[in-house]
Amino acid sequence: MTVEARTPFTTLESTYVVLPADNVDTDQIIPARFLKVTDKRGLGTSVFADWRLRPDGTPNPDFPLNRPDAAGAHVLVAGVNFGCGSSREHAPWALVGWGLRAIVAPSFADIFKQNAMKNGLLPVEVDPEVHARIVEARHADPKARLTIDLHTQTVGIVGIAGGQSTRFEIDPFAKECLLNGVDELGYLLDRAADIERYEAKHP
Repeated sequence: MTVEARTPFTTLESTYVVLPADNVDTDQIIPARFLKVTDKRGLGTSVFADWRLRPDGTPNPDFPLNRPDAAGAHVLVAGVNFGCGSSREHAPWALVGWGLRAIVAPSFADIFKQNAMKNGLLPVEVDPEVHARIVEARHADPKARLTIDLHTQTVGIVGIAGGQSTRFEIDPFAKECLLNGVDELGYLLDRAADIERYEAKHP
């Protein structure tokens, strides 16, 4: 039995990339032809393959993740209903493999949202007004940065005068796992001593 080691998600400050599309489904995030693997390693190179790459395999310079100012960004800002479609867990695997730690959007498909949190990817749901401000800040300055604090469940634009942080919601159990860098199995194994004591009292 193995447990995947993850980097705890506490606070993140990063530049971000805006993907101006609604209803981005999991087949667009990671096309079906890449689903033959059961290992996460290497899937990042196939994220958004049909949008990010031309038919000849060369990068599409117009795709947001390929632009020079996207280098080093750990946050993707997407449109409504991000991650809809099939329930493939490969979608968050690929996004994390690319280097993303958080997705900010007005709404997420529920199964994708659950899969993301189980794989160390934080879905940050904000209302349309906040989303519009974040998008506009990035258009005004390609070096704009977001700060995300999971402890306080807040997201804000760095350095914007009067730009207060906005609170987002997250399942308490998922939050604890993300803060501690563990999945569900890791959470249970961390409590092995408590489980053994309970079993000893209930033979």
